[in-house]
Amino acid sequence: MDVGRRNNVVITGNPAGPVVMLAHGFGCDQNMWRLITPGLVNDFRVVLFDHVGAGKSQLSAWQPDRYARLDGYAEDVLQICAEFDLSEVVFVGHSVASMIGVLAAVRDPAPFAKLVLLAPSPCYLDDGDYRGGFSRADIDELLASLDSNYLGWSAQMAPVIMGNPERPELGDELTNSFCRTDPRIAAAFARTTFLSDNRSDLARVGVPTLVLDCRQDAIAPPGVGTFVHEQIAGSIRHTLPATGHCPQLSAPEATLEAIVSFAAGGSG
Repeated sequence: MDVGRRNNVVITGNPAGPVVMLAHGFGCDQNMWRLITPGLVNDFRVVLFDHVGAGKSQLSAWQPDRYARLDGYAEDVLQICAEFDLSEVVFVGHSVASMIGVLAAVRDPAPFAKLVLLAPSPCYLDDGDYRGGFSRADIDELLASLDSNYLGWSAQMAPVIMGNPERPELGDELTNSFCRTDPRIAAAFARTTFLSDNRSDLARVGVPTLVLDCRQDAIAPPGVGTFVHEQIAGSIRHTLPATGHCPQLSAPEATLEAIVSFAAGGSG
């Protein structure tokens, strides 16, 4: 198996610098980091990749059973680390990829120095006192709409996810990113994402962690960031002056500053 080809791994930046691995969320690909990467390459060795089924990954490598749970994606991350001999990795996971990073670090903490969880959510469903942001009816409706008309769902949901109506070009970009994803794989990944519950995994994280949430986010409300921070012992929480679920596009400077500060040894 060619792991690099499977996940379209791209390594750039300073070969002698600390490793920063950037992992994109649902419906996206590594291009979503393009406003962040230039601020990292001088000082860090930057590892970009596409989850199987996204971007320029090897679509033939997608297996329904393997990727029915986030553990399959976490195993991919560990295989990338092993294949390219990566160590002391600062893993930056956006959205669902934050939980992929959590699972990878819990399974094998050895490759990781730090985790940065950007707009994380361990569970999207409301459950008792926990408010994930969606009822089960909401999730069922979302998945049914996605199954029946993926392109229409993309056009409707992308602006909601992006959350900056005064900047419609951002919503358009996310729509286009969704539309580049194979609908069958996207539907499966959406089901895996929105029905996962990784709340119990947070307490098992033993890697220094920065929780980066946004002041307003329809997909991961601020209370979720509080929950993640409280569950990961010793974690640091920083709320970005950003709205929406993709601050690496809507507020790249603030997002970059927080990542660099934490990766370089600060508090974020």
